[in-house]
Amino acid sequence: MKLHNKVNKKELKDQLLRSEIKRTTISFYIYHPIRQPAFFRDHLYLLLQPIGVLGRIYIASEGINAQISVPQSGFQDLKNALDEIIFLQNIRLNIAVEDDGKSFIKLIIKVRPKIVADGINDPSFESWKYGKHLSAREFNELTSRPETVLVDMRNHYESEVGHFEKAILPDVDTFREELNLVVQKLADKKENPVVMYCTGGIRCEKASAWLKHNGFKDVYQLEGGIIKYAKDVKEQGLKNKFKGKNFVFDERLGERISEEVIANCHQCGKPFDTHTNCKNVACNLLFIQCPECSEKYDGCCSVTCMETTLLPEDQQKELRKNKDSGIRIFSKGRFKMQP
Repeated sequence: MKLHNKVNKKELKDQLLRSEIKRTTISFYIYHPIRQPAFFRDHLYLLLQPIGVLGRIYIASEGINAQISVPQSGFQDLKNALDEIIFLQNIRLNIAVEDDGKSFIKLIIKVRPKIVADGINDPSFESWKYGKHLSAREFNELTSRPETVLVDMRNHYESEVGHFEKAILPDVDTFREELNLVVQKLADKKENPVVMYCTGGIRCEKASAWLKHNGFKDVYQLEGGIIKYAKDVKEQGLKNKFKGKNFVFDERLGERISEEVIANCHQCGKPFDTHTNCKNVACNLLFIQCPECSEKYDGCCSVTCMETTLLPEDQQKELRKNKDSGIRIFSKGRFKMQP
């Protein structure tokens, strides 16, 4: 039985763009022991694929991390399918703030060593001893106190386009880098209230437990992350303390939370906050590019890449050999954009 999609990626993307089916983008996670991740992976695929679920799901012995989209007509079917699994019954589903329904093109479910790569190898670490969850109202109140330390537990390219007021923004490329960096940087703040936030809550769940493991006494996390916060402040009439866009790891690459544009085009410096990937497949650099620079450089990050895209495809393939074509990141403060 086929348990993965074999259709060409470009064809799938074209199908999705042409489709008139209205879809809802959702994320959810849970830390829960899974004894047979590979078996569970196949079981979950058989549950979700018939409903028309698209997205990316990671399964590990420590739990599940999912970013998906589902036809609006199949939302209840999704909930029913998840409720068939005891530890997923009534799980919180974070619904995207800004959604065109074109976030994912196929269903991918992978077994990973961990649902969030953390680099932690301490056998005494207990990830279920995480910090207290804060509602949007509680978050606003606690982060208004002068003694509270607020930490963004996302990567630099995420916080660059949007973050909370007065948050510490670690200049890191990965979550595993950030965990130990935050412990070191806040070594003299172990008695202070420390509040953490991320996109949907999954990284803070582990990060808050790691801080507690390292002696921090008063640790909190924003329940449901930025996604839930944005919905709650709107519905409850609360002050929105988030500025800019929330970076997301799907085709959208971002959802607007406030009207402020706090980032700049990486090529001309003009205020702009939309990420793109360099059109040169061999580069694929993730960076911010305004419409004017996109036209000037034909969607590329440099003249060199623009010239590469003009070469015959067989020559481009030769240049791509033995090169990593995965998503790269714009390392602010450590990388200078080439002309």
